Amino acid sequence: MMTKIDTRLKEILCAIIQSHIDLNIPIGSMLIAQRFPVGLSPATVRSTMAKLEEMGYITQPHRSAGRVPTEKGYRFYVDYLMGEQTLCINSDLTKELSDRLSIISQDSDTLINAAARTLSLFSRYLAIATPPKIDDILLKRIKFIKYENKKILVVIISDEGVVKNKIIELDKIYTQKHLDMASNKLNCEFSGLTIKKVREKIAYQLYKEKTVCDQLVANLLYLCNTIIPPENDSLYLNGLSGTSNLPDFATMKQIKNILRAIEDKRFMLQLLQLISKSNGTRVFVGMENIFPPISELSMVISTYSKNKFISGAVGIIGPTRMNYKKMIPIVDHTAKALSRKLSET
Repeated sequence: MMTKIDTRLKEILCAIIQSHIDLNIPIGSMLIAQRFPVGLSPATVRSTMAKLEEMGYITQPHRSAGRVPTEKGYRFYVDYLMGEQTLCINSDLTKELSDRLSIISQDSDTLINAAARTLSLFSRYLAIATPPKIDDILLKRIKFIKYENKKILVVIISDEGVVKNKIIELDKIYTQKHLDMASNKLNCEFSGLTIKKVREKIAYQLYKEKTVCDQLVANLLYLCNTIIPPENDSLYLNGLSGTSNLPDFATMKQIKNILRAIEDKRFMLQLLQLISKSNGTRVFVGMENIFPPISELSMVISTYSKNKFISGAVGIIGPTRMNYKKMIPIVDHTAKALSRKLSET
């Protein structure tokens, strides 16, 4: 929640932060008086800056320098932009972003990866995308295919493509006809349900095993339960794009830390938990609470949906000194364009 400060302090703070974002230098009172129509003398601006520094929103690198924003200052600025400003995106950019996604007619994974690449291209930062939540995916059908001897191939298919396939071994040899009959029985019961609901129903039926008359169906229920992974076991980044852009803003140490974060399941779990609590665009200034090694970086991320159900998120990781006024609407528009395209497929 945005801290309440008076109008003059707010105007000067936002002017300092936007100037620092634009110029990447410490900002002095004279520069603020020249660049922004605040209607104040340099001496009054200087006095206001001293108060902002006392409050912890800006800091002075050394005695003769101007001021630069602190993390607290950036957080205030982002809250101000998100709460009090109408953030707009260039109409030509809007059209180009949408056009790049509209020509893709392949599966959801391809679309999500394309969204990450497009986001990286337009933001010039590292773009990330999380896949749809497995628990929310709708099951289309389960297929059992005879492989060899007692082994069969189990294919679990969602309404968006193959979710999982695995070769398993049964207790005895079954014909393809028997396997088809078993899959038809299970499909009648589970088709159209979410993976979460399928998992719950399978667990219940196994608990009430005496209700399952067919031993083959009972065995296959048990095996399906082991094949469908829990949500926490399926965390990964579906799209990772723009690593070539990292040197523009990151040190080699930060680059290594970002790549470590991407591979860290705890990072992904915490990230998904954070974004699942809200619909829309969120900004994380500094990543201390998510992954301490990349605490000096920020993330703008927005949820995308399919048919009004929140599926995953796309976003960017960049420097704390990123142009939030430009980046927030770019990420937001990309997520909305992806949602529209996914709902069409």
